[in-house]
This record gives sequence, C-alpha cells and structure tokens, in this order.
Amino acid sequence: MICKAGHYEPIAREGFVFIIPMMAISFILWWTGYLWGSFAVLLLSVAIALFFRNPERIPPPGDGIVLSPADGRVVEIVQQVGSANMPGVQLKRVSIFMSIFDVHVNRWPISGTVVKIRHVPGRFLDAREPAASEINEHNSVVLQGQGNSIEVVQVAGKIARRIACWVEEGDQVAQGERFGLIRFGSRLDVYLPDDYSIVVGPSDVVRAGLSIIARKQ
Repeated sequence: MICKAGHYEPIAREGFVFIIPMMAISFILWWTGYLWGSFAVLLLSVAIALFFRNPERIPPPGDGIVLSPADGRVVEIVQQVGSANMPGVQLKRVSIFMSIFDVHVNRWPISGTVVKIRHVPGRFLDAREPAASEINEHNSVVLQGQGNSIEVVQVAGKIARRIACWVEEGDQVAQGERFGLIRFGSRLDVYLPDDYSIVVGPSDVVRAGLSIIARKQ
C-alpha cells in the first residue's frame, strides 16, 4: 500500500511503470524489424493505459447524498453489519466490484476529514466473494462528514495486488475528489450509519463521483 497526494493526470501515474517499458519494447521491436511484434506490444500498452485512465468528473449537487467511490457493479448490500474500525455502531454496507474494464480511480463518497487509515494484509480471493471484505488485503479509510462517520474500504481482488491511497490522516477532502486506486480488478466497500437510506440495488451499475448510492434520512 502506498500513500501519495493529488492525482490529476489523464492516466494515473501508477500505470507508468507498465506503459513506459512496453512502449520502449515496442519501439525496439519496430527498430529491429519485428513489426508484428512491435504492433502487438503497442496494442497491449494502449490497453493498459486505458485501464489506468483517470477522467475528469463533476459530482452532482445535493445535500446528504453519498456518491459511489468506484466504477463498477453493486455485488452486495448488507443492512446490518459491524466494523472493527467503527466499533459499537450498526452499519449498512454497499459493495461495488470493479472489473478490468472499469475506471479504477476511486473517489470520495462525501466531503469531510480523514480520521483513520488502516492497511490490513490478507489473501486475494475473488473480490466478488462476500468473504473478500474480511479475508482479502484491504485498506480502510474512516471519514468524518455530514455529521457522521463513514468507512470506505479498498479491497484487493484475485488479480489486484496493489492498493494505492493518496491521502493521510487529518486531510480535508471533498466529495468526488480522487483518493486512490487498486490495480487490475477489485472491490470497494462503503459502510454507512443507520440514518442513511441505500438507493441502489444488487447488480446496479455505478460510476465513481457521479452515481448516488445513498441519502441521509
């Protein structure tokens, strides 16, 4: 897990370690006359660049709304669940699975203050499995805002082996801003207090920083 500040490039910088060497290999193959090999490597580098795409987005206006922190599909909604990072509170959880075709840059569901960050090593089950929330490697961020605390958890998947978190405890953040990324297929869990109503359902497709997943009652 790595923590950095600010990411506004059209391609997230975590992708450069893959893209730049592959572009160099493609050039070398072209220079030495291996045109088909050069073209194949070039296509692969473009595909990786698309995975790390980092589009600009403007969050919708509204008070008491919770935005999706990830692009993907809602795979699970649990109405009563606990969290070790928010003890003694009954919570609701929305889980969003990101396939390799989704934008993987994560965005804040609400505005507020980062009060806790906890990185937990673990396994790499398929991120669509319910047990992945507890067993897989994950990075938990507790955010204080809208008069409540909520928790956003970046969960590594079967292929994802690198979680990036670009904030630190004490940071003031704004709804819809970028805060991290998980490489190559993963999951985001959002834990909400009981005074929020979830407005999405299983299998709904959502977009980070744009789709409303809950509203404060």
